[in-house]
Amino acid sequence: MPRTEQMMKQGLTLVDAINEALYQEMERDSRVVCLGEDVGLNGGVFRVTEGLQKVFGPERVIDTPLSESGIMGTAIGLAMAGMRPVPEIQFEGFLGPAYDQLVNHAARYRNRSRGSVTVPMTVRVPWGGGIHAPELHSDSPEAIYAHTPGLKVVIPSTPYDAKGLLLSAIRDPDPVVFFEPKRVYRSHREQIPEEEYTIPLGQAKVVAEGTDLTVVTWGACVHTCNEAMDHFPEDASVELIDLRTIAPLDIEAIVQSVEKTGRCVIVHEAPKTAGFGAEIATIIQERCFLHLKAPVQRVTGFDVMMPYYKLEQQYLPDAKRVEEAVLQCLAY
Repeated sequence: MPRTEQMMKQGLTLVDAINEALYQEMERDSRVVCLGEDVGLNGGVFRVTEGLQKVFGPERVIDTPLSESGIMGTAIGLAMAGMRPVPEIQFEGFLGPAYDQLVNHAARYRNRSRGSVTVPMTVRVPWGGGIHAPELHSDSPEAIYAHTPGLKVVIPSTPYDAKGLLLSAIRDPDPVVFFEPKRVYRSHREQIPEEEYTIPLGQAKVVAEGTDLTVVTWGACVHTCNEAMDHFPEDASVELIDLRTIAPLDIEAIVQSVEKTGRCVIVHEAPKTAGFGAEIATIIQERCFLHLKAPVQRVTGFDVMMPYYKLEQQYLPDAKRVEEAVLQCLAY
């Protein structure tokens, strides 16, 4: 939507940036439609699509029944018919009912049809913990979907990246799962270009350069790691990499950094066992073994269900846990 005076002065939040990207792409391309529970009249549970229905009408910003499987199946059909649907699943835990449609159909149609049919849709999903939500509202299931051939998985951490990555995702010929870290929705503002721009999928960002150790992370944990960097020893030179997308994964950015530093700490809020950090650690072992000066460390959520709000902050990786892992890795 057009920027308010507050946005012009203070910058955009993640919510603002995604809303602006949707508005600009719907204005540019009549094939783009949004659909989901309460995305139209109410603007979505987090108000990300607020105002879009007033501009583009209920035919392009569609309030659906309470049926994730129905939302996903409808979006797949629209995409196969030549549209560019952007379905919203209200919370990442609600992807379960849509799993069959997403994994067994959307992800497979290009291969099943030998390239004659594609499914160009972008599934927007609020993702992760940190907002004191109830059960099924705070999970981090990105590894499940990155494990699925045919799906692309994007997780922005800043308003700038959210806008550029979302425009790339909508224009991509394949299905993209666009996980939006909900605890960053309104916690950070930054000035970003008002005109449209894209960020290539599969291209990591070096947030801070360093020579002694590499920290690899994504989503809200980028901000946690940034906070931790203020507490590292002054003589420690730490490189921070924000993956931005985990499928496709920017393997070369990881390898080049770890070959330079010889040490790596991986940070994510999903449970440790079979989390995506394990895949990154394996790639480092395979590609950087002779450069390593210390074992790869992982700072993650625990192998339990995301707890209710009283214990939520104890579950999520914090700056102190990141700092301890970095110091341990540096001292090895």
